[in-house]
Amino acid sequence: MSQILIAEDEARIASFVAKGLRAAGYACSTVTTGREAYDLAVSGDFDLLVLDLGLPDQDGFTVLRRLREARSAIPVIILTARTSVSDTVAGLEGGADDYMAKPFRFEELLARIRLRLRSEPAGEVSVLSHGGLSLDLRTRRARAGDKEVDLSAREFALAEAFLRNPGQVLSREQLLSRVWGYDFDPGSNVVDVYVRYLRNKLGAEHFVTVRGMGYRLADAA
Repeated sequence: MSQILIAEDEARIASFVAKGLRAAGYACSTVTTGREAYDLAVSGDFDLLVLDLGLPDQDGFTVLRRLREARSAIPVIILTARTSVSDTVAGLEGGADDYMAKPFRFEELLARIRLRLRSEPAGEVSVLSHGGLSLDLRTRRARAGDKEVDLSAREFALAEAFLRNPGQVLSREQLLSRVWGYDFDPGSNVVDVYVRYLRNKLGAEHFVTVRGMGYRLADAA
């Protein structure tokens, strides 16, 4: 199991990313300072670092520079509110493997992490299936029984969230976080709308409403 270090001083974002990565099968640790980020990243115990630039004691650029000066090859994905071209260029030229701006969608961050951890493809699931539904994560194709179904990118991401957690009740807040991003309006009914889309396309029997709690993917017949 890959070990991912998250260096982020905003608790809400750190918790959101860690929960999502654990649900995707990764082990996570979080730190809030640049000093901690450097000490743990250089230890060799982690496979990837998600690094915020605005850390309180040492900014992310300093952490990144120190890591590369120490000959650490740990992949680093910068996740930051700084969106200027100069910051992006500085991060990539300073040794970051990727650069993502906040606000962000978790599914995109997860895809970039998977890309950087390509050294372990044997353990990566490429097809999710349950109860007659299947998703091919590489070709982005969905099937319901013998029928191939066209899904939009957001519909596919929602279906993936369900198929990664078969039988588990997922709250609207969890689905909003995983599919639409941590900053999406929690009062929105967008989850209900998209569940309805999936029911229309993949079969209403697959998506069960749990009153007062959320939705779950039905058990296999």
